[in-house]
Amino acid sequence: MASLTLAGIVYLLAVREFFATPTLSRRVVVIGLVLAAVWHTEFLRLPPGADDDIHRYVWDGRLQRLGYNPYVVVPSDPAAQGLHTPETLNMNNPDLPSPYPAGAQLFFRAVAAIRESAFALKVAFVVCEFAIVLVLLDVLRCTRQEAHLVLAYAWNPLLAVEAAGSGHIDVVGALLLVVSAAALVRRWRTAAAVGLGLAIAVKLLPVVLLPLYWKRVRIRDAALAAAVVGLLYVPFLHHGRISIGSLGRYVQSFRFNGPVFAALDPAIRWRLRSCWLGWQCSSDSHLRPGKEGQRLSAL
Repeated sequence: MASLTLAGIVYLLAVREFFATPTLSRRVVVIGLVLAAVWHTEFLRLPPGADDDIHRYVWDGRLQRLGYNPYVVVPSDPAAQGLHTPETLNMNNPDLPSPYPAGAQLFFRAVAAIRESAFALKVAFVVCEFAIVLVLLDVLRCTRQEAHLVLAYAWNPLLAVEAAGSGHIDVVGALLLVVSAAALVRRWRTAAAVGLGLAIAVKLLPVVLLPLYWKRVRIRDAALAAAVVGLLYVPFLHHGRISIGSLGRYVQSFRFNGPVFAALDPAIRWRLRSCWLGWQCSSDSHLRPGKEGQRLSAL
């Protein structure tokens, strides 16, 4: 964490220089991208952690290749023990089926068709990272901005740590989201809508950006995107129904910024409870003091 903090500070200083500098030569941009490739390569060589999510990715891709549904099969099920490899035995939450959306599952399946390993997935994620660089360069050119601003993305230390190091599927969704944004710049509304739909089908987080597409895409474009996302789930139908695995459990239990959430949770709950009590007391004008005290005690 200390090294990452230092890298983050240096990165922010570099970003400040990028935006303060009117222009940089193409040679400087190329050197900057080569440097990014070098430290990505170093993180790529590191093995993932014992409980990193990437082991689940390998498992999901392997299950599909063997003809099983990752939304149905539970990794810890004794009947599934013969399906494991040394890498998949390290996955976290083995008592739950997969929570990842259909777009992510099909990506796992595509990589597993080439090679079933965490390293192969990490290579695929790094390829997605550099594909984002190419799309961003095109966007910068179309919007008449300087090409060196792409280094504000390529030099982000979290990219090397989370994509090349730990290997997270988020970068695939980010690529589709950037492609969607690039399509909006060119007024390719159908491609923009489909790109956003596919990004949501990989990782649900981009759904919060839906308001930004209001009136930027047509109703028929949105309908086509919804249809494409629906078709992605067809291979995972279970007894004629769409299965989402452990996604519901994931949504209920997962928290962003866990330490911050843990610190704020008691205060937020106390605030909500105080508001509820105030509303109850104000709405019940005939409440006797004795009964009020009993209700407060019960709460």
